[in-house]
Amino acid sequence: MQDTEMQPALAALLDQHRAGLRLVIGNKNYSSWSMRPWVLMKAFGIPFEEIRIVLNQPDTTNRIAEYSAADRVPVLLAGEITIWDSLAICEYLAEQFSILNLWPEDVAARATARSICAEMHSGFSSLRFDMPMNIRADLFGKGRTIGSQADIGRISEIWEDCLALYGAHEFLFGAFSIADAYFAPVVMRFRTYGVSLAPALQAYADRVIAHPAVALWVREALMETENMPGHDSRHGD
Repeated sequence: MQDTEMQPALAALLDQHRAGLRLVIGNKNYSSWSMRPWVLMKAFGIPFEEIRIVLNQPDTTNRIAEYSAADRVPVLLAGEITIWDSLAICEYLAEQFSILNLWPEDVAARATARSICAEMHSGFSSLRFDMPMNIRADLFGKGRTIGSQADIGRISEIWEDCLALYGAHEFLFGAFSIADAYFAPVVMRFRTYGVSLAPALQAYADRVIAHPAVALWVREALMETENMPGHDSRHGD
């Protein structure tokens, strides 16, 4: 589709959804799952109302229950439709806003992007436990376990392969996509815990951090004042 044709169609599509999407998220400092669809929607200019619920509070479960019975965030409310899983949210948005190419256009690249997002979604449990996202913290050298080191190695392999095959030294598949939004919380973890990366991978991580949508999330995370003591103290001194 030519740009002259796409712009009116895109404007009409965005206007159609302007008042209809609400995204329920947790604390920006801690909620890695919330970060993924939030960054994606901001990156592609998809309008939404943000509903932020502070986690680990006496009323957290009741507040989330107002929007979903799954007892977790994020939740996307699209009119009468409720989507309560981050990957399902991304897939819904990719379908609704197909004109924006949230997934790579190339068939092989798109299949790979979906595969690595699914792997991120279901795997890397050691990294999640040993290096929980905490954007405000400086935990250099902490969280190093056999499991987390293995996860770091696998993530590095994924990034190397995608950048070499599809990235053209930009994002994982050239243009920013769901895949980059999905790995943005990993980039935050690597920064917090001082994970050493090969130069090309560090350059990729730096580009993710500099992306306007990611940078906005980080700025707002740094402005938060809530703490999760059990989360913050997991690594002792």
